[in-house]
Amino acid sequence: MAGVWFDDLVLGQVFDHAIRRTVTETDNVLFTTLTHNPALLHLDEEYMKGTEFGARIVNSVYTLGLMVGISVGDTTLGTAIANLGWDEVRFPKPLFHGDTVRVTTEVIELRESKSRPDAGIVTFLHKAFNQHGELVASCKRTGLQRKRPVELA
Repeated sequence: MAGVWFDDLVLGQVFDHAIRRTVTETDNVLFTTLTHNPALLHLDEEYMKGTEFGARIVNSVYTLGLMVGISVGDTTLGTAIANLGWDEVRFPKPLFHGDTVRVTTEVIELRESKSRPDAGIVTFLHKAFNQHGELVASCKRTGLQRKRPVELA
């Protein structure tokens, strides 16, 4: 268990995740084709040369998954019960092949579960940045988090 018990989370707490990831062409093409997304902006380099971006951009759903995935080890690994939803998902700048992603997570809401005395509901604000420090993605993620078991208290 590497995650944090609900009881130990603090409103305003910020995690600066140590894991960083350089996104490869293979990551983008594989994810895009596995999810049956035929968008030219992810797959067609020649087409994208003529756009404002000048090159293929990384699939935003991959970016979202990577951002949340990087956060798991420090926040919810072994302590999450369920992901309840993602809100306010934003991609203010594109991510390109070769960009390196780093992620921060802030605890922005904590409340007791009304139906589960052994759990609480936490809302995280995840932010992903490229190697230039530019925000490339953000989202609020709400989950059901385990409280510390009585035998471990």
